[in-house]
Amino acid sequence: MIASAPPSRISFCASDRPEAGLARDRLTTLYGSVDAAEADIIVALGGDGFMLETLHANLNRGTPVYGMNRGSVGFLMNDYDEVGLPERIAAAGRAVIHPLEMEAWTESGALNTGLAINEVSLLRQTRQSAKLRISVDGKVRLEELACDGCMVATAAGSTAYNLSAHGPIIPLDARMLALTPISAFRPRRWRGALLSHRARVEFEVLEADKRPVSAVADNLEIRHVTKVAIRERRDISLTMLFDAGRSFEERVLAEQFMA
Repeated sequence: MIASAPPSRISFCASDRPEAGLARDRLTTLYGSVDAAEADIIVALGGDGFMLETLHANLNRGTPVYGMNRGSVGFLMNDYDEVGLPERIAAAGRAVIHPLEMEAWTESGALNTGLAINEVSLLRQTRQSAKLRISVDGKVRLEELACDGCMVATAAGSTAYNLSAHGPIIPLDARMLALTPISAFRPRRWRGALLSHRARVEFEVLEADKRPVSAVADNLEIRHVTKVAIRERRDISLTMLFDAGRSFEERVLAEQFMA
């Protein structure tokens, strides 16, 4: 990989954690900071949740985001180091991801839309299990799933909630989506499916009045949904930067061999 020229215009942003704010102030003193709208690179200081927030905030600009961990998990972040930051950014590898689009209809008939970088989840709202009918590309594939919920996850999100729900880890270049149940009760042995990234997935909520369900696209929640349609927006590209030797692909591969 040939390194690019160090960025001349960096915008630093930080989560509300005290250590993230302190890091932003120190880095701004060292390297200066411009408004995000004028930046070549955005440096996000926080955890994985803040990285997602930063990507969402820059959906329309498409400015590459380089994260440094000042949070807890940090799977999507680089190690924090104040030395030689422009050179590190210039040598970093790029991971291009595409979000999911959620269309969610509620009991009132209202249509709500949202974008998700990690996953779109359907979740039961009460003690009653959810009952969902699942269609892929217009064909019913599962007539009834009794569960706590179900999700469609991107490759980038496959190591997050999807992995916690025992879904598969997907390499970034696989062009696939994970359809993963959350605590499936019936059919008990259904473990989900791997789908083409071109697939359109539809959920119909059965007995919605008795078994209310919410739909969540990253941090956007729509309650009392009756139908949800999900597809990948290939026309929207988001770029994350990772230090040389610590690419997103390497992290995903290493995650599959962790004890």
